Amino acid sequence: MAGEAEKRIPRMGYGTWARLDSEGVEAMLAALEVGYRHLDTAQSYGTEPMVGEALRRCGLPRQDVFVTTKIDTANFGPGKLLPSLRHSLDQLGVDTVDLTLIHWPSPNGELALPVYLDQLVEAQDAGLTRLIGVSNFTTALLDEAERRLGPGRIATNQIELNPLFKNKKVAVQCQRRDILVTCYLPIAHGRLAGNPVLQSIGARYGATVEQVAIAWELAKGYAAIPTSSRRERIASNFAATKLSLSPDDIAAIDALADGPRSIAPSWGPEWDA
Repeated sequence: MAGEAEKRIPRMGYGTWARLDSEGVEAMLAALEVGYRHLDTAQSYGTEPMVGEALRRCGLPRQDVFVTTKIDTANFGPGKLLPSLRHSLDQLGVDTVDLTLIHWPSPNGELALPVYLDQLVEAQDAGLTRLIGVSNFTTALLDEAERRLGPGRIATNQIELNPLFKNKKVAVQCQRRDILVTCYLPIAHGRLAGNPVLQSIGARYGATVEQVAIAWELAKGYAAIPTSSRRERIASNFAATKLSLSPDDIAAIDALADGPRSIAPSWGPEWDA
């Protein structure tokens, strides 16, 4: 069941978008040294080889590092998904990944959901991935996926979510279904700076606004996958796992007005209002 599956997904992950080449490998190694045990990559990022190199060099047992990858929309067609995932495994240098996500719904809805979702299930049944999930799915798409697969198969929905864009409708629906919410852009690309509520909370704890944001996400029961190329920022973000916010702090962040969505391609789904 998804409720059991989400317990096995580390709540604090390191995002590998833009962490390319040797500098990217060094950043991933720094994250693992700091304490992260979840590396999040994707076919479209081009970082699967870097993740594989970090896994080989980090000195940690394979089972101690949770690895997520995501299927690119170009690999959704009939017969394409499994070969693409096998290529990802080769890039990563592993026999199986811990979690594989559908990165985006089919652009402009060109392919019906069962075409690619059924292949993802086939990949899980074949042992290529332990868990399966989705990303950028709306409530309507979650409904369709659950009708297709039944409850409990989808481990997580990775969505844009942070204190300035709470994506509440989708988050509530995920939690109602025991689907873990994984927040991408959890620190809002630096847009948290100057927010008086976050600054005030941070000042009371001696914490940065980014740490406050991540602590809020974890307190809500979400997972977060921040990224940085700088070791000190990597460590600072991870330190948010030690920050415990009060119920009043959480309520104050909940009450912040939402700004616009940051990532909304023209070919994306019809977002929830």
